[in-house]
Amino acid sequence: MPSVPAPAASTPDRFEIAKALNDWFAHAARDLPWRAEGTSAWAVLVSEFMLQQTQVDRVIPRWTTWLERWPTPSALAAEEPGEAVRAWDRLGYPRRALWLHRAAVEIATEHGDVVPRDVEQLLALTGVGPYTARAIATFAYGEHHPVVDTNTRRVLARAVHGIAAAGMPKPSDLDDMAALLPADPTEAAVFNAAAMELGAIVCTARAPLCDACPIAAWCEWRGAGYPDNAPEKRPKQAKFEGSDRQARGRIMALLRRSAEPVSRETALGAARGPDPQPRDATQPQRAYDSLLADGLIVELEGRARLP
Repeated sequence: MPSVPAPAASTPDRFEIAKALNDWFAHAARDLPWRAEGTSAWAVLVSEFMLQQTQVDRVIPRWTTWLERWPTPSALAAEEPGEAVRAWDRLGYPRRALWLHRAAVEIATEHGDVVPRDVEQLLALTGVGPYTARAIATFAYGEHHPVVDTNTRRVLARAVHGIAAAGMPKPSDLDDMAALLPADPTEAAVFNAAAMELGAIVCTARAPLCDACPIAAWCEWRGAGYPDNAPEKRPKQAKFEGSDRQARGRIMALLRRSAEPVSRETALGAARGPDPQPRDATQPQRAYDSLLADGLIVELEGRARLP
């Protein structure tokens, strides 16, 4: 970010902003495999599930191997849910793997093995929320919708409202994006992707590269001199080390490696980790019970396995 405030921003023009951002995206976009021409709607859907709260560089190899093994929804639907959880490996938030498997079953049985393009039908699929539904409809089928993720919200907060950070999601985010969208569906899809990309690699949360921004001339935050006016931050997530999440992850790692069910005692031992006397003696059982409740593991006659 420049150290000296820039001149005031000129009056925003949706056509100029869209053209500048789309032109920038044409040469600056990262070469991500799900953006390749001819990528199936199923492959786009898988990428959207995997990218939720997960870094792109961690997703790419998992996405590639997933599509090699399960190139269609019916291919995944034919497997046990536990195979999806096993293949998810260390992407995190493994419930997404279960939801993706359920969505695959729904697509295979209710939609003829074709990912629907209608937003309402997409919303009816397990694990598909408003953002994911619009993203699939837009990026897989070229439908005309505003698509707003965390990165886009930060771009909108700064460029449109002159605020340093986006704060909590709000319905008006979609209105802000819709007001900037080109009328042409193809250009609108590019603009949606470009706004996300801008937030991911230029208009970043901690160190925005304002001198490299293609829409800096219209940015209200830049024009105001980069005020420190961010809304109150949400509480930080508790540390992973020593947390229930870590204990759950240890159990899941054990079961992914195990071809056969393991005893409950073995699973609880894995949850404890290398410390024979954890500070929270109830944590292993609590982690185990929560995995059962989430459907990520099943127990039969005292032995646990993936579902």
